[in-house]
Amino acid sequence: MDSFLYSINATVPIFLVMIVGWVIKQLGVIDDHFANVANKYVFKVALPVLLFRDLAAADFKSQFDVKFVLYCMIVTTIMFSGIWICTEIFMKDDTQKGAFVQASFRSSAAILGMAFIQNMYQSTGMAPLMIVAAVPLFNIFSVIVLTFKAHPECHGNTEEQSTDKKENIKKACFNIATNPIIIGIVLGLLSSLAGLRYPVIINKTINNIAQTATPVALICIGASFEGKKAIKKIKPTVIATFLKLVGLAAIFLPIAVKMGFRNQELMAILIMLASPSTVTCFVMAKGMDNDEVLSSSIVVLTTLLSSVTLTAWIFILRNFGLI
Repeated sequence: MDSFLYSINATVPIFLVMIVGWVIKQLGVIDDHFANVANKYVFKVALPVLLFRDLAAADFKSQFDVKFVLYCMIVTTIMFSGIWICTEIFMKDDTQKGAFVQASFRSSAAILGMAFIQNMYQSTGMAPLMIVAAVPLFNIFSVIVLTFKAHPECHGNTEEQSTDKKENIKKACFNIATNPIIIGIVLGLLSSLAGLRYPVIINKTINNIAQTATPVALICIGASFEGKKAIKKIKPTVIATFLKLVGLAAIFLPIAVKMGFRNQELMAILIMLASPSTVTCFVMAKGMDNDEVLSSSIVVLTTLLSSVTLTAWIFILRNFGLI
């Protein structure tokens, strides 16, 4: 019973804030414009500052775990490759493949991951290291599959298509290098390794900004939720949702446990494997001529069901004394 209450306390508050975002959107308190602007604020300012704060305060000379980082990178690569191969074999509709692969493996690690781990441990713990390992690969792999599985009717001749792909890959590499989240992580890591300490005024300013990241992000996710889209393209949506919330974790969590990962490390791995698909899936799918309707349906359904599945995963891990 204690484990169940622990699990509920870890997950339900996160989704209640999302529900608040949805409700106040329906009441007209906020609108799509607010959600879009607030999302930009979270990704470009609040979340990078939050990551910088927690990384700068950490003692990475003693806490950095090469095995943990390598595990996250290798598993992310295996997930992406395996899902893409299976999709090529079993999925007949080529126009859905890029969106399906991306939404099946790409987690909302930066937003929901930080929220869950903060809620459980009062700090982001090992989540930044997981983000260092996984988020750049999420971006790189997504661009690769969306580039090569773009709708043929949206391109010109073969030569133009090849040029488009090269330009997309170049642009993606530039965007990854200038990603505010990655910049925040790198600066925080460098600050930690250099042993820098900041005046009280600076620390309080950083804290005030960092504390806005999670609640604003969750409200925006709730405000962006559109339930009607979840009923479209139901079969691939359900399959991708199962993979994202249950299948991948069922395969790779036992391996993580066998390798000795526990507590915040294991929680960060769970978030990487079993948190809902990120809303970025929809944005990238639409921008790169892939199936945005399927992407949005998967994002909606994984977000809706993850409160149940994540609670179940946390309950299981807690019951076995692993977190």
